[in-house]
Formats: sequence, C-alpha cells, structure tokens
Amino acid sequence: MSSKIAKGSFVILLGSFIFRIGGYIYRSLMAILLGPAGYGILGLTLPAQNILILLAAGGLPPAIAKYVSQYSAKEDAFMVKQIIKTSTKIMVMFSILASIMIFFLAEPIAIGFLHKPEAVLPLQLISIITPFSVIVGALRGVFQGMYEMTNILITRATEQIFTITGAVILVLLGWYVAGAVVGTAIGFIVSTIIGFYIFKRITLKRISKIREHGSLKPHQKTSITWREEVSIAKRLLIFSIPVVIAGFAELALYDIGTYVIGHFMASEYVGYYNAASPIARLPLVISMSIATAALPAASEAFTLNDKHMLRTYILQSYRYVTLLVLPLSVGTIVFAAPIISLLFPNPAFLNGTGALQILSAGMLCFTVYVVSASICQGLGKPNLPMTALVLGTIIDLVLSFILVPMYGINGAALATTIAAVFIMVTVLGKTLKMTDARLPKGDFGKIIAASIVMGIAFIPFPKTRLFLILGIALAPFIYVAVLAFIGGLKKDDVHVMYKFGEKMGPLSGVVNRFVCLFERFAT
Repeated sequence: MSSKIAKGSFVILLGSFIFRIGGYIYRSLMAILLGPAGYGILGLTLPAQNILILLAAGGLPPAIAKYVSQYSAKEDAFMVKQIIKTSTKIMVMFSILASIMIFFLAEPIAIGFLHKPEAVLPLQLISIITPFSVIVGALRGVFQGMYEMTNILITRATEQIFTITGAVILVLLGWYVAGAVVGTAIGFIVSTIIGFYIFKRITLKRISKIREHGSLKPHQKTSITWREEVSIAKRLLIFSIPVVIAGFAELALYDIGTYVIGHFMASEYVGYYNAASPIARLPLVISMSIATAALPAASEAFTLNDKHMLRTYILQSYRYVTLLVLPLSVGTIVFAAPIISLLFPNPAFLNGTGALQILSAGMLCFTVYVVSASICQGLGKPNLPMTALVLGTIIDLVLSFILVPMYGINGAALATTIAAVFIMVTVLGKTLKMTDARLPKGDFGKIIAASIVMGIAFIPFPKTRLFLILGIALAPFIYVAVLAFIGGLKKDDVHVMYKFGEKMGPLSGVVNRFVCLFERFAT
C-alpha cells in the first residue's frame, strides 16, 4: 500500500473527526442559544460565508498543493517558494474585492431574495472573516503540498476552538446571530497567526533543505522578472478557475436546499434542514481526508510518469473511502432520529429525521466524487469534476424547486441525493478510464455486504440515545467481524487499524486487542 496515502489520510482523518465533532458542538450550542428561528438565520448566513471564502481564495489552495508537490518532486526549491509568493499575492487581492462585494450585497440578498431583514448584519459581518480565511487557506495549501498534514490539523483545531468559544461568549452577551459570525472571525484570526508561525518555523526550513540537497542547479534562476511572475500567475489561475467553479457548485449542492426552503417555507424549517444536512455530510470528513493526501500523491506520480504508482494511489483511495464511509452512512440512516436528538435536544429538530436519512444516501455517493475530483486535480484535469458538478448542481436546483413545494424539506434532500448519484457515476467512470484503473468488484462487493448486514442487525434496536451509544460501540465489531468472515479484510486494512490504535492514546490497547482478534482472518 502507498504509505503517503495511508499516513496522510490517517492523520487528516483522525483530526478531522475531532474537528467535525467540534463543528457539531458549535451548531448544537448555537441551536440551543439562538432557537430554531435564530438558528435558521445562521443557517442562511453560513452558506454565504462559505461562498465568500471560496471566492476570495480563488480556488488557489488546491493549485498551491498541486504545484508545490510537483516542484518538490522535481527538487526545485526556488519554484516552490515562487508558487507560494505569487499565489498569496493573488489571494490577498481577491479577498479585498470579495469583502467589499459581500458588504454591499448583504442588504439586497437578505431583504430582496430571502425576505429576512434580520439577516443583513450577520451577512455584512462575514466580510471580517475573508482576509484571514484567505491567508490560512494559502498556508494549508502549502502544508498539503509538502505532506505536512499535521500542520493542517493544528490550524483547523485552533480555528474550531476559538470559533466555538468566541461565538458562545458573544451570543450570551446578547449579540445574537451576529455574535456567532464574529466568533467565526475570531477563530480564523487565531488560526492565521498559528499557521504563519508554523510556516516560518517548520515549512520554510524543509523547503530550504531541498536547495541544500542540490536541487538548485547552476542553470536555475534565483530571481524572477515581472513577466515571468505574471506567467506563473496565469498558470495558477488557469488551474484554479475550474476549481473555483466546482467549489461554488459544491457549496450550491449543499445549500440549494437551504435557500429554496427559505424561499418557500418559514425559518424554522430552514433550521430543521440545517440540523440534518451537517450530520449527513459527516462522511465527507473521511473522503476529504483521503482526498487531501491523494491530490499531492497523484501529482507526484504523474510528474514522475509512474503509472503503477498512480494506479496504486487511486485504488487505495477508493478502497479506503468505501471501507470507512459505507458503514458510517448505513449507521446514520438507521439511527437518524437519536442522532438528531443527541445533537439538538429541542424535540422540534426531529422534523429533520427524514431529510437526514435521504441526505445520508446522497452524501455516500458524493464522498466517492470528492476523492475522484482530487485525483483529477492532481493529474492537472480540474475541468472534469467541474463539469460534472455544475451539471449536478443544475439538476439539484431544478428538482428542488419542483420537490420542495411538494414534499417540504424531504424534497430538498431527495433533489440533492439524485444530483449526487449523477455526479459520482460521471466522475468515477471518467477517472478510472483516464488512468486505466480497474476496481476489484469482489473486494468492494464484500464491503457492501458487510455494511448491509451491520445495518440489518441494528434495525430492531429501539431508536433512543441509549441504544445509539450501544450501537456505536457494537457497530465496528460487527462490521469488521462480518468483513473478516466473508474474506473481505486485507492485511493492509489491519496495518492501518494498528496505526489508528497507536494514535488513540489511552484507548490504544483496547483498539489493538480488537484488531488482533481479526488479524488472522486477513487475506
């Protein structure tokens, strides 16, 4: 197995779960403190925040990761540094323009489209977040390209801790939804400071070591002209434009339902849907973790023209996303109601149960797309996932306007799920064909079978918080046991599970004993 995919994915995955739990804590606290109506306004604000961040970044973090990885493979320290400098200049300029735009568009959006004047101030305050989100985004792109996944986690954890703390304090002080937005700004500010410190103390030293090892050949430049920097900027933007478009389409795919519900229904229903949607997207933590490692790995293999290495990276990426995501999605569908009640104590939020079940099926498909998109970006083919995602978003939009008036928030969830299936099928097929990779159907069939058996085993369970906790404790054992029994457990899987156990601190002994039970069944 590829150590880069395994190690990088694992580090990101472990930290991302912690990060996502923090996100649910944030949302749960905001739902409690703001109530359904206030939480609904926040739910309308957060998509605008994500859009602004994407617009300001210009899709450059993936471009930074791709080219930093590429020039690192070529041992060209000068170009690594130049990519960082040029991309940062572009992103700072974009951030200023995006902040100005959202500040002046906040009122027309809140009043003209959403018909909710109380959303004006929260939307305007998003402009504070932009400059800092852009800088920390650039830093994370560099960390990704240099395989410094731990540093990505540090900046994200810092962002999360200070976001939650700041938001809670400000909301309690009476700032209402505006306090939640300013809390997010505080998180990004602190994360930027920490990220820059890590970059100066660690990453720059690693880049300098490339030069010390002889990468700077006599013919290589030590400076660059203005025209040459413009040429580099063009290359970055050509790569990033499809990424930006895909990013907007992805955000739209997540949030079209929110806005269509907000257009046809009261704010409370937006709150119900926004309780379900983040939970359904939990599997994306896994796919994004794998995708984060897959992008620079695929770029490196492509740069070195190593087709065998490339196919290994691809097959391992798809196997691990399926191995981890499928049982998680099945469990979420079965225990949808107690999951919502655990995270959102107000019984009114149980109205989002059906939407959660439908969305979980859709996000299962979307996780496969996320991995495929990163592979395509690593190969320098960002147009492929962009096209599929844009078409899928159009499908989602059209179906949402048809299904929401008919089925409410469940209609929005169904529209998103249908679109996700289309996107997955399209991009997965193209990626496999482009790389001449073949998925082993038998292996994936066994993973599907083990997940279904696990889900069936929990159907008779009462759908309460107590049995949810019991299900969480038993599910990994049942899933791995069935997988081992039918011959679907591989030695590489066991190795990764042992690595997972090593990172679990006090629980490492328990995890390792669990893994040891099934090691002899691995093929």
